[in-house]
Amino acid sequence: QLQLVESGGGLVQPGGSLRLSCAASGFTLDYYAIGWFRQAPGLEREGVSCISASGGSTNYADSVKGRFTISRDNAKNTVYLQMNSLKPEDTAVYYCAAGNYYCSGVPRTAEFRSWGQGTQVTVSS
Repeated sequence: QLQLVESGGGLVQPGGSLRLSCAASGFTLDYYAIGWFRQAPGLEREGVSCISASGGSTNYADSVKGRFTISRDNAKNTVYLQMNSLKPEDTAVYYCAAGNYYCSGVPRTAEFRSWGQGTQVTVSS
């Protein structure tokens, strides 16, 4: 069974950094694009970033461009989301999910599957 597990969330002050991890079990990530999503209370889940299966293509939502960096280490079967210059509006539960080989822009929830359980990110002073 395909399973993804997110980790690395926590409480951080505005301007701080966190690195989220998305680890796969039961399958290899080599053939899947991975998307990061987030959902704040009362809001719909939104796409944050996507990385293609090869790692050669990445996409970001405008709200995080220049601050977040997605990367992958297929040898470790893990995808990362480095989040810098965090803002209070980045507060949300962050999820990763598996999609097709390529990314088609900012990830859309309907195109992804095998969702993890999420990790909470809180940006507050």
